[in-house]
Amino acid sequence: MVFKTDNPADPFKKALGEATRALAGEPELDVTYSADPPGKTNAGVRLPQVSRRMTRSEVMLARGTADAYALRERFHNPATDMRYAPPGETARAIFDALETARCEAIGARAMEGVADNLDARLSDDCDRRGYAAMRETSEAPMHEAAGFLLREKLTGRPLPAAAQNVLDIWQDFFDQHLDSDLETLGDNLEDQSAFARKVWEIIEELGYGDQLGDDPDAQDDEQLDQDAEDDAQDDQSESDESGQDDGDQQEYLPDDMRGEEDESQQIEVTLDESDAEAQDQEQMEADDGMPPPDSREQPISDADPNYRVFTQKFDEEIPAEELSDEEELERLRAYLDKQLEPLKGAVSRLANRLQRRLQAQQNRAWEFDRDEGMLDAGRLARVVANPTTPLSFKVEKDTTFRDTVVTLLIDNSGSMRGRPISIAAITADVLARTLERCQVKVEILGFTTRAWKGGESREQWLSSGRPQNPGRLNDLRHIVYKRADSPWRRARTNLGLMMREGLLKENIDGEALEWAYRRLQGRHEQRRILVAISDGAPVDDSTLSVNPSNYLERHLREVISMIERRKSVELLAIGIGHDVTRYYSRAVTITDAEQLAGAVTEQLAALFDADPKAQTRAAARSKQRAA
Repeated sequence: MVFKTDNPADPFKKALGEATRALAGEPELDVTYSADPPGKTNAGVRLPQVSRRMTRSEVMLARGTADAYALRERFHNPATDMRYAPPGETARAIFDALETARCEAIGARAMEGVADNLDARLSDDCDRRGYAAMRETSEAPMHEAAGFLLREKLTGRPLPAAAQNVLDIWQDFFDQHLDSDLETLGDNLEDQSAFARKVWEIIEELGYGDQLGDDPDAQDDEQLDQDAEDDAQDDQSESDESGQDDGDQQEYLPDDMRGEEDESQQIEVTLDESDAEAQDQEQMEADDGMPPPDSREQPISDADPNYRVFTQKFDEEIPAEELSDEEELERLRAYLDKQLEPLKGAVSRLANRLQRRLQAQQNRAWEFDRDEGMLDAGRLARVVANPTTPLSFKVEKDTTFRDTVVTLLIDNSGSMRGRPISIAAITADVLARTLERCQVKVEILGFTTRAWKGGESREQWLSSGRPQNPGRLNDLRHIVYKRADSPWRRARTNLGLMMREGLLKENIDGEALEWAYRRLQGRHEQRRILVAISDGAPVDDSTLSVNPSNYLERHLREVISMIERRKSVELLAIGIGHDVTRYYSRAVTITDAEQLAGAVTEQLAALFDADPKAQTRAAARSKQRAA
């Protein structure tokens, strides 16, 4: 007897791959299937796995995901997107949601089968995120609602129930603020630039115009005007030279009129020189000395209005890839991988345990006291004690896992040099990879200063006469190693930057923590978790030498208190070699990466557990390990 071993899903996968390439217009597009979250790969797209059973839900989800990525590949121009994408978090989220709606609407309007597939994918995505259970605007993401509204207007198709629920929550807000005729956006769907300009108007109407930044079209107009002006000046110069050379065409004025003309030209020159001198004087006054103390309308810190900063002129927020070239990042990443090599066992245990914990909460729950299903062994004692008691059964069900984002904020100070920074980088690397597998977005940030002993801020303070109590007196450097929406594979080399000699300097924890908190506040996810990885108290010699000795520490405590009090972001700290429980109410201390598998797993997994008792037990176990 011959047994057929071919997977019945293989012909479907092959056909779907060909259809995806045709729809994307990319014959060489690589289409793969995996249990990992769907997304773009280096050579193509990764689609949800299709089992041998080939259930209708699996097939429709795979088709919808494939069509969505193919349409974006075909109709989305990354250069145009980069040109018009707003810098602000909320404005960018709205911009991306509407751009996604545009790409998918093109396919849905042209092919009804594609529209059905996209609806199936959207329904699955909304159910997974728990959109049907949302009731308040504080729960429902506004940018998603805006995308649903535009999708409905452009396609004329009803939304899935969960998506319609999110749109209904925000419908009154849209009715009050949106003056734009959204249906007209369908007239030029394939013109991405025209569509983007219309989206800017929508973002402005929704109240986020301050996050749009400079208008790229206005910059082009200014450049054109400048070019035209330069051409006119060149023509005028040529004309003047020609007029000087050709004496026969020179116009002469009477002596009395020539005197008046010379006088008017002299007045204009004098005024121009006076204006230039005044501007130079203003610029010198602006560059010299500390800005007026009352010139800021808003305090530097929301946590402590009395917290002062001498100047923010030299602070920087910079992506990691801009601090080093690609070749050096690859070399530093290879060095980090060598540090990771002896710890593969501990790292694997952490990844596997954490992934099991999270996926168990994502996918499994039980309904008890059912008439049929799996026998509930835990209640058999009642039957033994009283044989007349009916058997009790339980049924497995899917649970709603809240959409979550995690920010890892890493101390990049000089005291972390050596083993501590390696542990911190390894911790970030492992957590980012593991959480991404569980469809939890991760952002990795670092903080240090640009210089030792104050840098340019201190130089300006000295030239200003050393005013008393200047506040923070150093140049901040906040580093973005990985953005939340960027996959780990694109940011993995960036983590090697922590191994770079000369990067680690002073640490001003309070402002860094507040910076990371503000970035999280701009995210649309329901659950926001901030993990601070540090080795102790904030230290900056320049600041502490001219302010109270507890100046930075007091601000850090105020920021922590604010975050824990507001409760919109859950805060956890990991101390590398130092106990940070004196600052953070929820903290764990590790001295070696081998402890990651225990301490960090328990703490982080407990954050995803809705049972407060489980969180208490996790904290107790972590303290026992630390002891």
